[in-house]
Amino acid sequence: MRRWPSLLAFLLLTLAAAGTASQFLPDAWYAALNKPAFNPPNWLFPPAWTALYVLMAIAAWRVWKSGGLSVPIAVWVVQLFFNAAWMWLFFGLHRPAAALVDIVVLLVLIVGLTFAFWRRDRWAGAMLVPYVGWVAFAAVLNHALWQLNPAA
Repeated sequence: MRRWPSLLAFLLLTLAAAGTASQFLPDAWYAALNKPAFNPPNWLFPPAWTALYVLMAIAAWRVWKSGGLSVPIAVWVVQLFFNAAWMWLFFGLHRPAAALVDIVVLLVLIVGLTFAFWRRDRWAGAMLVPYVGWVAFAAVLNHALWQLNPAA
């Protein structure tokens, strides 16, 4: 039972990142962009991100409870920063090129994090696989939006 407060702490950290990111949502600028055919509908993003945030919190908690504060946990915190920064760069500042740089860094961080978590706890590593897939897709989408809207 003593470990449940630490799970709550990881959930609160991910919710803080999500809350920060949600300050910058799609707006008229985004609605006016040319979008690729594979652009998902806007309603898909909130449930997808909710599931991903819960999975990444549980994964980090599992790694933390097996090893305490460690390099993988520090990298997990850093990736949360890049995760939240993407929304600010893309939707807040309307800078798809800068957001693309951010999301590529984020993707590299979470791929490394997935391997690091996997070495400590296979379930934790497996929980990050959907996150890797989603962010890889988001990076491709970000690139396509940037290419289709060079003046953006």
